[in-house]
Amino acid sequence: MDPFRVFGILFPLMFLLVTGVFIVAFIKIIGTWHKNNNSPRLTVPATVVAKRTSHSHHHTGNSHMAHHHTHYYVTFEVESGDRMELSVIGSEFGLLVEGDKGRLTFQGTRYLSFEREK
Repeated sequence: MDPFRVFGILFPLMFLLVTGVFIVAFIKIIGTWHKNNNSPRLTVPATVVAKRTSHSHHHTGNSHMAHHHTHYYVTFEVESGDRMELSVIGSEFGLLVEGDKGRLTFQGTRYLSFEREK
């Protein structure tokens, strides 16, 4: 089989596959954003039970350039015993300590604030 003919078939298929993945990811992000915006803002008693980070790094075309990003997550336990892990910004992550008790404010899966008990 002619290699150019195989390329002529595979290239469009791969292009469609990659484009489809990006479209699905974009729709999922927009759906989560819309769901969070339509969810009520809730403030509930909660305890910080765990913290974790996730690191990602991306290399650009120049092998000497890399972009590093850290995602911060905190798991809260509410009075019913249910737990939820929410993404927080780095400055909030640094202020929260496992065992902290207080009032968690969130909207859907969006962290808004945590007011520690005095």
